[in-house]
Amino acid sequence: MTENGQYTPGEAAAITGLSLDTLRYYEREALIGPIKRLPGGRRVFHEGDIAWIGVVTCLRDAGLGIADLQRFTALLRSEGTPASRVEFLHERRAALVEHIARMDAALTVLDDKIAYYGAREADAAETIRS
Repeated sequence: MTENGQYTPGEAAAITGLSLDTLRYYEREALIGPIKRLPGGRRVFHEGDIAWIGVVTCLRDAGLGIADLQRFTALLRSEGTPASRVEFLHERRAALVEHIARMDAALTVLDDKIAYYGAREADAAETIRS
């Protein structure tokens, strides 16, 4: 960390676990920032930037695409009311719950197949030994 709680782009990448290219992309797509620049033009990240990048990363992990993130960011910046932000998040939450249910069902199928084929393999090995 530099003076005044500022982070270089490399430090911001290390803290957030994102690549420099991803940070630049997120800035170009207006998902983060605008990131302040030093007089020489070098970007400098602050604690608030790092925190917001964490939110964006979490929302990406929750399945939101770039367009969804752009919409949410726009709702935060000026286009939305608290109610519209909550509605947006409720909709995305419902979609995530559905996705989790589908993944749970898929996991059950995989577990069943693993158990089935594992048992068949054990039976085949037993038959060979007999």
